[in-house]
Amino acid sequence: MTEMPTQRRNFLKRTSVAAGAVALSASAIPSVHAAGDETIKVALVGCGGRGTGAASQALNTAGPVKLWAMADVFEDKLKTSLEVLTKGQEQRYDREAHDGFANQIDVAPERQFVGWDAYKQAIDSGVDVVILTTFPHFRPMQYAYAVEQGKHVFMEKPVACDAAGVRQILAANEIAKQKNLKVGVGLQRRHSPLYLETLDRIHGGAIGPIQSMRCYWNSGSAGQLNPRRGETEMEFQMRNKYYFTWLAGDHIVEQHIHNIDICNWMAGGHPVECNGMGGRMWRNGREHGEIYDHHFVEYTYADGTKMHSQCRHIPRCFSSMSEHAQGSKGSAMLDNRNGVIEIAGAEPWKYRGEKVNPYQSEHDCLFDAVRKDLPFNEAEYGAISTMTAIMGRMATYSGKVVQWEDALNSEVDLKPDRYAWDGTPPVVPDADGVYPCAMPGMTKVL
Repeated sequence: MTEMPTQRRNFLKRTSVAAGAVALSASAIPSVHAAGDETIKVALVGCGGRGTGAASQALNTAGPVKLWAMADVFEDKLKTSLEVLTKGQEQRYDREAHDGFANQIDVAPERQFVGWDAYKQAIDSGVDVVILTTFPHFRPMQYAYAVEQGKHVFMEKPVACDAAGVRQILAANEIAKQKNLKVGVGLQRRHSPLYLETLDRIHGGAIGPIQSMRCYWNSGSAGQLNPRRGETEMEFQMRNKYYFTWLAGDHIVEQHIHNIDICNWMAGGHPVECNGMGGRMWRNGREHGEIYDHHFVEYTYADGTKMHSQCRHIPRCFSSMSEHAQGSKGSAMLDNRNGVIEIAGAEPWKYRGEKVNPYQSEHDCLFDAVRKDLPFNEAEYGAISTMTAIMGRMATYSGKVVQWEDALNSEVDLKPDRYAWDGTPPVVPDADGVYPCAMPGMTKVL
């Protein structure tokens, strides 16, 4: 990422203290899996749909790769994922159809780990690369442990749900860099030729200095909570993670991060301030958990550039998943969903090049870096864009202007009292089964 140099130095300086506090040893630098004919063993931690897709992409990279261990808190998810990976799956937007990877799967029953600490067992099972695709809440602790054990990592976005988690990611990543670990983050647009060429042109001056930006993740309703089936409150929320902020971050963090990340990439850094508004208009019943169904945020970058961000899950409304930039010489539109990537103005241009599956490309790049010992670490910009989305949520939840420094140092920690099926999540329903949601002007976010 092309960044504002001073801003980046200050950002890393602020996180260096946290890095020193992480109980990780950087003294033993692991050897890199460099020989191209060696089999790379992979552990999948988080066996839902995205985890299954990520594992299939890892197995589809060049060179010998073997799925060696799997972990999940739910045994049924692990078994389903293993069956799909072995026998084959239908094509989805984030992965190609395949006939199964039976000859690349060696997940013996003793390496199928279930439970709250299953991730540690999978990471410790003798693997080279760990795929972290559990709920975002668990990403920081699992990344920190993988780094401690000297493993290369692919982790999905977002990398955290609160500022405490972002700080833990950044602290662990300082150790990862010392250990020469390769780290990929699932912001796959950064591996798409469409975006790479367009951003090269923007940074090369094709639209002139950027004056403003806007981005959207507006779509229909994302459904509702599954019916209760006698689970504890913790299990119920864990099986409905999307609807609880502590688990997935609300959709401004869980999904809209993709668009926000592109704007940060275009701007060359992160915002320093934001304000916004949001709420629940369509998804506002007891069956919709605690999250909002719309957010609007005005971000301000260090040079005064404004970025306007919209994400909404309300049916029969304006729909768009795109990013836009206005410069002094022209404008850029990046609408990947509809295949329109173009620049208008003094130097008009439209992307007509190769189209690839960026979900596959991000794994190709990571595994190539592991085999060849190439520099590869995406955790920092993944954490910065995650924090940008979290800061936006802070603004919509509180109704207040939020500064970057205050947001990054927020003391609000979204954790349950303990990680157990009979533990108490940070939000619970009232006597009528209704979950409290954020109230602007009242909710504490810092």
